[in-house]
Amino acid sequence: MSSSSVDVGVVGATGLVGQEMLRVLEERRFPVGRLRAYASPRSEGRRLPFAGGEVPCEVLRDGCFDGLDLVIVDVDDPLSIEWAPAAAAAGAKVVDNSAAFRMDPDVPLVVAEVNPDDMRTLPRGIASCPNCTTMVLVTALAPLHRAAAIDRMVVSTYQSVSGAGQPGMHELDEQWTKYDGQSERLRRAGALGDVLEAGAVWPKPIAGNVIPLAGSVKEAGYTSEEWKLVRESRKILHADDMRVTATCVRVPVYVGHAMTANLAFRRPVSRDEAVDLLREAPGVRLVDVGAGAPTPLESAGIDPVLVGRVREDPSQPGAIDLWVTGDNLRKGAALNAVQMAELLLAQ
Repeated sequence: MSSSSVDVGVVGATGLVGQEMLRVLEERRFPVGRLRAYASPRSEGRRLPFAGGEVPCEVLRDGCFDGLDLVIVDVDDPLSIEWAPAAAAAGAKVVDNSAAFRMDPDVPLVVAEVNPDDMRTLPRGIASCPNCTTMVLVTALAPLHRAAAIDRMVVSTYQSVSGAGQPGMHELDEQWTKYDGQSERLRRAGALGDVLEAGAVWPKPIAGNVIPLAGSVKEAGYTSEEWKLVRESRKILHADDMRVTATCVRVPVYVGHAMTANLAFRRPVSRDEAVDLLREAPGVRLVDVGAGAPTPLESAGIDPVLVGRVREDPSQPGAIDLWVTGDNLRKGAALNAVQMAELLLAQ
């Protein structure tokens, strides 16, 4: 692609991530020549703000990608499976945010600060962004893995409702309204379940609650979110033998995924070494003063992932515990996709 002017298409432009994508393209002054925005038929003709003007939404159809240099896709897997290859066949480079191609051996899975060289070869013309949880976590893991090779990782995640898109945020809104209206009764009964019912997105109420089941249940009782974290982390870090186990939890937070990670390495790592490595890591902001406990609210709307609570594991000498949080819509999806496009420009 020419760095002077790039004709860009954004598929899924009206979603939470799609709208963030347009903001990031503008903020980072990506050299957009022509921009085309694609959405569902119900949004056809809707005008989206971009670079001081507006872009009309189009629907996907045969030939819709002709003449484009870059297409960024953020839609559900079935649509990606159909339209990402169509964009590549039309001659565009494709950055895909779905899970459809992540584990395809001919499609690189990339976190811009971690494995940028994997963008050099695109056998299918497609590069994949990881799951938003994986992306936030691996940005922090990478400097530690490069230095000492992670042997085993135990992760618990605390994932915001925006990971389920606009329906997840709307469901939390509705349930908080009911929760607030019943606050006195809740204090007496001590049970939110007496007031709230499950919505359409989750099988149990999310307001005032945590749901230890993010994604659908798959093999061995682990969820799709948990298997994504296991498999994607290995692929991004080029560590097929890294042992990983995860528990993914949905929490009543609007934006920002967080996670704890217990890391055992091929050689001992001290807290001081870990702190030094994280302090210099690209895409990471170390928050390790005092309690060093960054929250999802602090990560919302900013580029870096925040890392704190770095400490040695007293039960396993040489292992490290840490806490990571990042904006799942920004770094977890939109920002990384644009950074991947910037890597393509630099080639």
